[in-house]
Amino acid sequence: MTQLVLTQQRNHIFEIVLNRPDKRNAINMDMFAQFDAAVTQANRTPNLRAVVIRGEGKAFSAGIDVSNLLMLAEKYGLHWQQRMRRITDDFQAVLTRLERRELPTIALLHGFCLGMAMEIALACDVRIAVEGTKLGLPESRLGMIPDVGGTTRLVRLVGPARAKELIFTGRQISAAQAEAWGIVNYVVAEDELRDKADALVAEICQAAPLAVGMAKRVIDGLSDIDRGLQLEGWAQSQLFNTADFMEGAQAFMMKRPPEWQGK
Repeated sequence: MTQLVLTQQRNHIFEIVLNRPDKRNAINMDMFAQFDAAVTQANRTPNLRAVVIRGEGKAFSAGIDVSNLLMLAEKYGLHWQQRMRRITDDFQAVLTRLERRELPTIALLHGFCLGMAMEIALACDVRIAVEGTKLGLPESRLGMIPDVGGTTRLVRLVGPARAKELIFTGRQISAAQAEAWGIVNYVVAEDELRDKADALVAEICQAAPLAVGMAKRVIDGLSDIDRGLQLEGWAQSQLFNTADFMEGAQAFMMKRPPEWQGK
């Protein structure tokens, strides 16, 4: 099997590396399964103080491989669109496991961080981006919503008004704007990205690990993430059965503007 996700341990840091650089790390079913396995491996590795997620090549990730939607039929059956609640639950569960690990998680972003890739980043505790990185949740332009925690976690970070603007428009924003909105913690030069993460982890290591873990639990517990995820799953299950979703997917594949019907 092609290694679409790599893992390595550096001292107290566990690295998860998206490794499909020829496709700008676009996420297909195989990559997401390997990402899930990497998260599980991180959860089972002792003596860690942080998990760092990054991407090889020219981008963190361009998001879900839309052509991969056709592969959902192979895993979930011919009528997969009627099983969207289960599909969404399966995808959400991976990022929920990532988020609920008591270890601090840090996403290192460069190039593009779009769609599901941004949902991965939002499930992390800290985001560090290279200057010029483009971030966004373009799902509405495909007739969908961000349903792997993107809608819920973005609201938690920036509040309803900013989240609505970004999700309604599906636009891409710069790393600088993402930092101003509170989505990104730091914007750095490309050659400083990993050093910045290492320096932050070194600072975290000066604190007691149990205190850091409990602080993360308390802070995350202030938001009703579970209810938000349920609402995302419900909404997406409705949208996947609309004519607009089929039009959005076809338009994307054919590289033409969609013709929305509102039904």
